[in-house]
Amino acid sequence: MAGSRTAAVVFLLLAASASLCTAVSVDYDGRALVIDGKRRVLVSGSIHYPRSTPDMWPDLIKKSKDGGLDIIETYVFWDMHEPVRGQYDFTERKDLVKFVKLVAEAGLYLHLRIGPYVCAEWNYGGFPLWLHFLPGIQLRTDNDVYKAEMQRFTAKIVGMMKQNNLYASQGGPIVLSQIENEYGNIDWQYGSSAKPYIDWAAQMATSMNTGVPWVMCQQNNAPDPMINTCNGFYCDQFTPNSPSKPKFWTELWSGWFSAWGNPVPYRPVEDVAFAAARFYQNNGTLLNYYMYHGGTNFARTSGGPFITTSYDYDSPIDEYGLLRQPKWGHLKDLHKAIKLCEEAMVSTVGNTTSLGQNLEVTVYKAESGECAAFLANFDWQLDATVTFNGNSYDLPAWSVSILPDCKNVVYNTAKVNAITALTKFVPQSGSNSSVVSLSSWSWFKEPVGISLNNEAFVLPGLVEQINTTADKSDFLWYSLSIDLNANDPLLKEGSQILLHLDSVGHGLYAFVNGDLAGSGKGSSSNNKFSMDVPMNLEPGNNTIDLLCLTVGLSNYGAFFDTYTAGIGGPVQFKGLANGSTIDLSPQQWTYQVGLKGEQLGLSNGVSGQWDSQPALPKNTPLTWYKTTFSAPAGNSPVAIDFTGMGKGHAWVNGHGIGRYWPANVAPSNGNCADTCNYRGSYSNNKCLKGCGKPTQQQYHVPRSWLKPTGNTLVVLEEIGGDPTMISFATRELGLLCGKVSENYPAPLDLWDSNYLTRVTKPTLLLECPSPSQVIKRLQFVSFGNPHGGCGGYTHGRCRSNRARRVIHRACTGKTKCSIDVTVENLGDPNCGNVTKSLAVEAFCG
Repeated sequence: MAGSRTAAVVFLLLAASASLCTAVSVDYDGRALVIDGKRRVLVSGSIHYPRSTPDMWPDLIKKSKDGGLDIIETYVFWDMHEPVRGQYDFTERKDLVKFVKLVAEAGLYLHLRIGPYVCAEWNYGGFPLWLHFLPGIQLRTDNDVYKAEMQRFTAKIVGMMKQNNLYASQGGPIVLSQIENEYGNIDWQYGSSAKPYIDWAAQMATSMNTGVPWVMCQQNNAPDPMINTCNGFYCDQFTPNSPSKPKFWTELWSGWFSAWGNPVPYRPVEDVAFAAARFYQNNGTLLNYYMYHGGTNFARTSGGPFITTSYDYDSPIDEYGLLRQPKWGHLKDLHKAIKLCEEAMVSTVGNTTSLGQNLEVTVYKAESGECAAFLANFDWQLDATVTFNGNSYDLPAWSVSILPDCKNVVYNTAKVNAITALTKFVPQSGSNSSVVSLSSWSWFKEPVGISLNNEAFVLPGLVEQINTTADKSDFLWYSLSIDLNANDPLLKEGSQILLHLDSVGHGLYAFVNGDLAGSGKGSSSNNKFSMDVPMNLEPGNNTIDLLCLTVGLSNYGAFFDTYTAGIGGPVQFKGLANGSTIDLSPQQWTYQVGLKGEQLGLSNGVSGQWDSQPALPKNTPLTWYKTTFSAPAGNSPVAIDFTGMGKGHAWVNGHGIGRYWPANVAPSNGNCADTCNYRGSYSNNKCLKGCGKPTQQQYHVPRSWLKPTGNTLVVLEEIGGDPTMISFATRELGLLCGKVSENYPAPLDLWDSNYLTRVTKPTLLLECPSPSQVIKRLQFVSFGNPHGGCGGYTHGRCRSNRARRVIHRACTGKTKCSIDVTVENLGDPNCGNVTKSLAVEAFCG
């Protein structure tokens, strides 16, 4: 083992927040993070504070702790905190100090990933766009202008943390910090300037004297004392760049983000658990789930571009703050199993030997006698039986068994003891209705073309959108006026005029003489697109108004800050009778940044510009709508369903809900299924759902943004839709399910410190999500060989006649119950040599 870093912090007692907090040393060696002089095996999870609301933070943190996490990891979002250079904002969702203190109050550690480039599917990678306009700047390279700004912001955040005594060296929760982010993926494209930049960033960070280690993820050449770490779906084969550094995994991708126009990815928990267990098996000691709670891209924070408003990420805690079961529960069991191995793991390096093709065992055996073992079958198809220490063990394909005493299997990644809980959106109706009547709507018709004459400007040629708007708005108008006489070639008989446009992204609406004539859009895989718009030109004046829009700015890749948007050109008239084209690109175009409704502040709902007569306009482009509604009763999370609308933005009581786009539907011919084989290497295109459906249909409205009555909803509809079809729903728990086979390990909750000598049985545990609820009804019970999954179980060819009576007696009317999955308890289903399983579906209330 390598010696401790000389920068280790000695024990101190500091006064913080009018109370004494004990500071601890945080260090590392080649085996683990060393906290208070002790090596630790640690589990972490990412929660991004601005992707939820402060009232949600305590519950998210509690559920994380209950799930077995030791550390909460978060990025710091520069663009939110310094929207204007030198003007800082740390209020409400941006209250970083409050978030860190809540983590501390819960008794958890925190990993602060300052970056300040974060990627994160966040607009412009978390950089404020004003950086782009500083003279002489080049981002993320050996550039003095950029480095000065990066150091200034990093020092600002570090200073705030120190001022509030939030580093572990001061008695706070922060045990790790990160500088830069995944630069090693693209640093080769920056040439000879990359390594000096990384070396400078490392020196700059360590000079802040935080008293805790710094990491650089995906940076194989990270200089000492930086810990280089791994990100990915699998990191068990990752090796740090020095034997004196521990093996850390900063991003185990628990799922994947979703993009408009694509199916929604998900990742089976058996594979997430397999990846995590393999990492710990192969000398890993700190793992972070990205994401543990994904949350929501409120307002215009999503990047990509084309990243959805939802950042659910198929994470253990869903977008709305509810537990995603069985993912949360199965990983909780994994964490407890790993903790049972901690003493043996941190005392030595694992010894791995082969047990056959695609089979291996890793043993951690301490001099003091502790022993832990991991049995792995990484075959994609074949189950196996292996012999270890004279005992026989069954290993399903693509699974890891954990033996904290090198004898008893307490956990297998493919055998899920945790309950499955089906959540659903419940439309609100009757007395709880949030659907407003036609008469309660008011509206504002956004003018087509140039309406802010005092802010319009004329330039020859086609301008680039991002440099023009500075991302103050998604929208930029390109307008052209053309006078034609009756003899103009464009009006000649036989001409079928098309307006041809080449765009570099992201979307475009073409208006001819005030009417929407056509539209086009890019995609997450290709922002560029072309379109041909039929033209109905007339003698006299004709107007061509092109509304270009962005859907979040690029956040990843070398030089992503130079990626462009808008109409790249050419813009041409095609289809003249003589076969020629007319290039409009070099003409004198008139430009306007943003919409009139934005300048009027319509999003807060208080402007006096709204109309309510004579009739509600429907299916008309560029229309603002406003109404009031009452909050759905109860405390369940709330969502808006934008069925019937096209694309736009929404606000509730002035808070930006985000972009909505139900008109952007995933292809129907995709590889979608409700279930997915977890065996074999995962990719973000392997397990998909929602083919032929809108990528996102429901949009989170945090409860803290709502009043009981008199809430204001404002919608900007771009394409055209029917606002009376908008509805509200609550996110509710539906069916509760469990399925356990007789060859499963006992649940981890039934193991204690005497696990070395205990004899336990496979057990099915059911528990209602709220202590005030009880199991009211059993929908399905079968002990034998039931088929299907939660909500769709069916009886197999054999089943016990006693099982339902046993479950009813043990569970009905109770908040939770446990049932031994044995023939003695449930009756013999006469299945012969078939492995028997108990499946239960129940409702709580």
